[in-house]
Amino acid sequence: MTRLIQRLRTQEGFGLVELMISLVVLNVGILAIVAAFNGGSLALLRASETSTAAMLADKQAELYRAMTYSAISLNTTGVDGTYTGDVAYAGTRVTGACTAPVAVACIPTQNITAAASPDGRPYRIDTFIIRYTPAATNPGPPAPPVGREVKRVTVVVRRPTPLKVLARVNANFDSSTG
Repeated sequence: MTRLIQRLRTQEGFGLVELMISLVVLNVGILAIVAAFNGGSLALLRASETSTAAMLADKQAELYRAMTYSAISLNTTGVDGTYTGDVAYAGTRVTGACTAPVAVACIPTQNITAAASPDGRPYRIDTFIIRYTPAATNPGPPAPPVGREVKRVTVVVRRPTPLKVLARVNANFDSSTG
């Protein structure tokens, strides 16, 4: 009996050390799970933002699908450096007295406030319209007719701060469409 008591006394504190080690291991595991959830929520946030931007770009492009070919144009007054610095700005721009049935089809830059957007985030929508004649080597879909002048509408949706392109949609219109 005395040997048992002596043996137990020599192992004093080992239970506390084992408890501390198990708590550290448990904390590392819990922190890894929390980090995984945080990464997943950030991925969902980005996907939601990109999806909303694509929807806004498609909605803007649909405005031009409802117009006749001759009415597709922009009022390009008051554009800023972000607008003129985009790659879609190059080319023969289609400007003029836009007489679209929906007024936002004529505006080159629109700022969607957080209150007005579907997901509660602000967006900037830039619309570019250029004229060009596709060459015979024109690649990829949608393939416009070769040798006939078309109007290409490019809609770019950006996050206003920090400025980042979220979606870019192109649509080609030729004179036979309306």
